[in-house]
Amino acid sequence: MSSIAQNSDLSTAHRLSVAPMMEWSDRHCRFFHRQMTRRAMLYTEMVTAAAILHGPKNRLLDYSAEEHPIALQIGGSDPRELAQATRISGAWGYDEINLNVGCPSDRVQSGCFGAVLMERPSLVAECVAAMIAEANVPVTVKCRIGVDDQDPEVVLPDFIERVAAAGVTHFIIHARKAWLKGLSPKENREIPPLNYDLVLRMKAAFPQLTICINGGITSLGQAQSLLDQGLDGVMLGRAAYHDPASVLVGADALWGEASGLDAFGAVEAMRPYILDHIAQGGRLHQITRHMLGLFSGRPGARGWRRVLSERANKPGAGLDVLDAALAELQAAATAA
Repeated sequence: MSSIAQNSDLSTAHRLSVAPMMEWSDRHCRFFHRQMTRRAMLYTEMVTAAAILHGPKNRLLDYSAEEHPIALQIGGSDPRELAQATRISGAWGYDEINLNVGCPSDRVQSGCFGAVLMERPSLVAECVAAMIAEANVPVTVKCRIGVDDQDPEVVLPDFIERVAAAGVTHFIIHARKAWLKGLSPKENREIPPLNYDLVLRMKAAFPQLTICINGGITSLGQAQSLLDQGLDGVMLGRAAYHDPASVLVGADALWGEASGLDAFGAVEAMRPYILDHIAQGGRLHQITRHMLGLFSGRPGARGWRRVLSERANKPGAGLDVLDAALAELQAAATAA
């Protein structure tokens, strides 16, 4: 279990956040991202309530104290299970508990949670009320603007009103519909058109609520523009994963603060963490797979990715592989 090291001011941590991304935003990814931004809220991968109740709790819920501010995203649709999972996770000291009402995958639909819950706002209200009763931190909801043939103009305000009446004051809205039939999860992140204007109108309609936006945001400039239009926060997903330096280095300026570490500084800061992970029996690639995009667009980036991709998974791989990957960048810089 991680020790708790709360950020001194969580009230504005949501100004920029890194989305929950299945198989991507694990604890190693979050620790890496934290090197570049001290202030952004980091979200875990979605963990189902059933897994928290019956699975290996330490493996599912542990994290490093340095990751704060950090939110746990839970998936489920049974109010009793969600309440129990919220109570259990309280011992881990997360800064926020988030209910997933946005994931469109078949596996999630079959369990009657994720985006399919947009069709059942009364059940979502029951779920969050049960979670809030067991939580000692804010319970938030991440949702879509609607699903399938729903009219978002009608569905979204009704959904927000019902769930807010149950006690939720913070919504993260992915500004796309989810098509539960006919589109893959990847296609659901790209094909349905973005509707930022609707999310902006939800903030105007519910000024007392914290309304954050997600979907298609790829730069700090975009994030600042959306904040300037009145939204309370912006959530980045794939951009933060595939090109982290471009959106996380400098992100603390959104709070009027100096930047965290740059790309090279982040690599250096990861060295003790990597050594500790390997000493505990871990493999280098479990960490460096999240670092492949760190130097995107720079000379030598291809060599950096190649070395890490080819060598980090081999038995005994250690900091020498990291040094070899950095040497590719140095060689490219010298040649230029």
